[in-house]
Amino acid sequence: MSLGPPPSTLLRGGSLFLDFDGTLVQLAERPDAVQVEQTLLDLLSRLQLSMGGRVALLSGRAVADIRSWLHPLRFPVAGSHGLERVHVDTELAAVGRPAKMEQAITLFEEVAAAHPGVLVEDKPFGLALHYRLAPSAELVCRDAAERAAQVTGLELQPGKMVFELKPSGSSKGLALEQFMEEEPFMGTRPVFLGDDLTDENGFAAARRLGGAGVLVGPERPTTAGYRLPDVSAVHHWLRDACESLA
Repeated sequence: MSLGPPPSTLLRGGSLFLDFDGTLVQLAERPDAVQVEQTLLDLLSRLQLSMGGRVALLSGRAVADIRSWLHPLRFPVAGSHGLERVHVDTELAAVGRPAKMEQAITLFEEVAAAHPGVLVEDKPFGLALHYRLAPSAELVCRDAAERAAQVTGLELQPGKMVFELKPSGSSKGLALEQFMEEEPFMGTRPVFLGDDLTDENGFAAARRLGGAGVLVGPERPTTAGYRLPDVSAVHHWLRDACESLA
């Protein structure tokens, strides 16, 4: 069944949860090459004001990275697939590395050295192996990630042109549910926009709580109730939704 776009009135009485890469910003060839335009910051600022602060980011990136990209704006953020969760005024505490992470880093760096274009992204709680610049290395990267998961006991999380290791027991869906138990989100309907397989549990959580998920990108099997074709369409819809709140 083909999904249509969400109505511009969907955010009325709701809370907005946003993925970052592939949803708010275009996917980049390198994790550090993302471009955040001032027009996007202005739009997010308007949404934050219009929704009484009920706007949060749910990302696989570290909280510190999200805050850096969106500076000077401050939002509630769940980073590292929910392993980090902060509110507007929360400062990040130092975290310890998961056990055996160094073994995974060594294995990933060996793969990256042997396959130009493969990139290793070190995160506070995990590790990602990107092959966007080397698509022919997908199987090699998958094999390395599966072996690293066995060695470390970490959970393997596939994504768009990336394999990631992270501790189990966390997800964007769980982070969304936790935010919804707190002010200013409590008692509202959650709406979550995301593009990747890692966003599916967020869509499901939003639906369970009486809200909806919005898939960004091509048609695929999903628990989302609506779909927008790309990042540009997300920005257009967010502007319309913001105007409907006035």
